[in-house]
Amino acid sequence: MSHHYSGPDSGFPHGDARLDLTDLYAFPKPGDAGKSILIMNLHPSVGWNPPGPTTAEPFAPEALYELKIDTDGDAVADIAYRLRFSSSKGGAQTATLRRVEGAQAAGTDDGGQAIVEGVPVSTGREARVTEAGGYRLFAGWRSDPFFIDRRAVFLTHLQFFTGDDFFADKDVCSIVLEVPNAALLPKPLGLWHRTLVPADGAGGGWVQVERGARPLQLTLVLAAPGGEREAYLAGESADDARFVAGFAHALEHTGGYTPEEARRVAVSLLPELLPYDPTRLASFPDNGRTLTDDAVDAFLALLTNGKVTEDKVGPHGDLLAEFPYLGPPHNA
Repeated sequence: MSHHYSGPDSGFPHGDARLDLTDLYAFPKPGDAGKSILIMNLHPSVGWNPPGPTTAEPFAPEALYELKIDTDGDAVADIAYRLRFSSSKGGAQTATLRRVEGAQAAGTDDGGQAIVEGVPVSTGREARVTEAGGYRLFAGWRSDPFFIDRRAVFLTHLQFFTGDDFFADKDVCSIVLEVPNAALLPKPLGLWHRTLVPADGAGGGWVQVERGARPLQLTLVLAAPGGEREAYLAGESADDARFVAGFAHALEHTGGYTPEEARRVAVSLLPELLPYDPTRLASFPDNGRTLTDDAVDAFLALLTNGKVTEDKVGPHGDLLAEFPYLGPPHNA
């Protein structure tokens, strides 16, 4: 389900729900074409394996949460926004947001210029928003905007669509960033997000445990031969050509594509980036992704080669018209 439950056996990376990415969104700010809204969602409130509620702490204080932005089409980050969170032992977490450019953006560390520090993390229904230098930041629990008939798609193999939206009453942890377009460059961009944890051993550094950009694309990794999931989640977008054969193999089986057609579609999906041009209206899959775009229908059509085009589920009704745009959490 999008990137929900992307760890081994439909669990979480390192068994930690706080590291699990769900969805990435990017769209121009409504009513202000000079700014963009970038949303990283993670930490599903309910697990699949094992089933049931996850953890109350929104973000892992030992982890690094990062949004990568490629500005020149080489699938290497030229800009990155990095977030670290404090421990919640004192009863509340706070966030620090940093920005880096150039070689440092393409690297793996937690440095960078601080945009804002000590931002309070929201755990209740009220959205606590911080403004600084043209940016706005929200971090905390919100209603999960992802919508899908999970049972039909994953349990009945697309045979019985009921319109039952599994995520209608579920929550996620959201990082919502309002960014001046001047800080992004008004041109076609490639976006992705990732989570990292400290590396084992005396050498220090960071290890990537999850990455994503396009909703549901991990499904093709799971269907590919050779158990490529771990290599894919730990990989760099610039190296994604190595997964074309596996994607094509999966598409041949899921959609009945010819080998040539399957390879063409696989190439169009890799490297895994979310294309976004801040100067154009957002509409998935061509440009960014809004909270109401039906990404599931788009992916089902691609996965099945047009044989299935909808799951009879639509956008959630609790979305907000203003920042942070996501509805309040159901289980605050």
